[in-house]
Amino acid sequence: MQHILEELEKRRAQARAGGGPQRIAAQHAKGKLTARERIDVLLDEGSFEEFDMFVEHRSHDFGMQDQRFPGDGVVTGWGTINGRVVYVFSKDFTVFGGSLSKAHAEKIVKVQEMALRNGSPVIGLFDAGGARIQEGVDSLAGYADIFLQNVLASGVIPQISVIMGPCAGGDVYSPAMTDFIFMVKDTAYMYVTGPEVVKKAVNEDVSHEDLGGWRVHALKSGVSEGAFDNDLEALAQIRRLIDFLPLSNREPPPRRPSFDDPERAEPSLDTLIPANPNKPYDMKELVLKIIDEGDFFEISPDWAKNIIVGFGRMDGDTVGFVANQPQVLAGVLDIDSSRKAARFVRFCDAFNIPVVTLVDVPGFMPGTKQEQGGLIKHGAKLLFAFAEATVPKVTLITRKAYGGAFDVMSSKNIRGDVNYAWPTAEIAVMGPKQAVEIIFRSDIGDPDKISEREAEYKAHFANPFVAASRGYIDDVIMPHGTRRRIVRALKSLRSKKVSNPWKKHDNIPL
Repeated sequence: MQHILEELEKRRAQARAGGGPQRIAAQHAKGKLTARERIDVLLDEGSFEEFDMFVEHRSHDFGMQDQRFPGDGVVTGWGTINGRVVYVFSKDFTVFGGSLSKAHAEKIVKVQEMALRNGSPVIGLFDAGGARIQEGVDSLAGYADIFLQNVLASGVIPQISVIMGPCAGGDVYSPAMTDFIFMVKDTAYMYVTGPEVVKKAVNEDVSHEDLGGWRVHALKSGVSEGAFDNDLEALAQIRRLIDFLPLSNREPPPRRPSFDDPERAEPSLDTLIPANPNKPYDMKELVLKIIDEGDFFEISPDWAKNIIVGFGRMDGDTVGFVANQPQVLAGVLDIDSSRKAARFVRFCDAFNIPVVTLVDVPGFMPGTKQEQGGLIKHGAKLLFAFAEATVPKVTLITRKAYGGAFDVMSSKNIRGDVNYAWPTAEIAVMGPKQAVEIIFRSDIGDPDKISEREAEYKAHFANPFVAASRGYIDDVIMPHGTRRRIVRALKSLRSKKVSNPWKKHDNIPL
């Protein structure tokens, strides 16, 4: 019996060694943790239960029969984050560069299936060179198996991808179908075709970083929801994100004890809105001052900055925030901000997370670039997402709510549950100057008349009371009482029950 136990321990040690000391040292030299070290940081200490430690590839082509490593380039299993079960797979770059074989794919699919069956999130840690070329179509079939599981799990369990090294070719499409993608600065990059292929195909010289580094995807393309300085920070932030999310769509988000008084007043909010209506202010200040203990997990903070989305808590309950940001492009809605917010709202709706919408929006971005880029359909995505959502929805208009953007930002008429406004709110088809120049064209040559008409328009629309008199606003509230009123509104909506007409699925304007 003893020799059997010794053999088991020997095999386990071999599997844990990955590609061996030299390759592990090379991984560390690049500032990266190994696949197993990453799992140790991500999960609660001692909680990891590994699957398929001894799996090896089954290829016999190109001399592969002489190159076998237990685990075959990916570490899979489950563990806990703050006591809650999650499933995880971590690509091992020290074994075949983390490339995907059929056996490697089967390990990932097993974890995906178990996560879906048991109602727990799945977290993928990516650091790999793509398909294992020696396996040909088998590796492609393996990718397709993974993609199918991503699609089946979408909206059922949270799926999170962390890009911690190269992620190329077929490897990029699994993260693309997950809920959130995060990257590690300077070590991670994602692209469908690498620099060598780009050079041959279109004769363009480009570096890995310029083609698919974190600056490309977290600042420009919006593919990544954020980037972190190193592996340790990335994994710590994923632990923090998981704490805001339910394990599946079958349960409510977790409730956490809060020491922040739900009745707390915030007098500084009474002076947040500048006297000059054209002067910007920081909407994030409002978010931080009304949530529990200022704890806000922002999504895509560096892309489409004219809108803020992220998770906070109010009286211990997770809430999703969508807020126009007057500091950037006056908070206008454009293609990128509409896409960003629409995807976030749909995630919240899928996972039973109430949505609080903070509105200061002058309208949609004008211009040929936006129109030719499909602003109509992209803007409709956000409208569709808010209208479709059945979770509790609380809306607060702080200042401008002009034109169609007023409708889009979770208005009463697209099933906003509780809609508040501050006394500084202006709800109208457009701004006073533009409106007067259209309504009173004949007076444009007379500055005094135009000023008089503009003052008349402001008196009528530069306040929330016209909308309130028609029931489009439920109440005009004092800024300092915002936290209390939103907390109470959310409490009143906890038992909300509403369903959409039966359908196989909707047809959102993609």
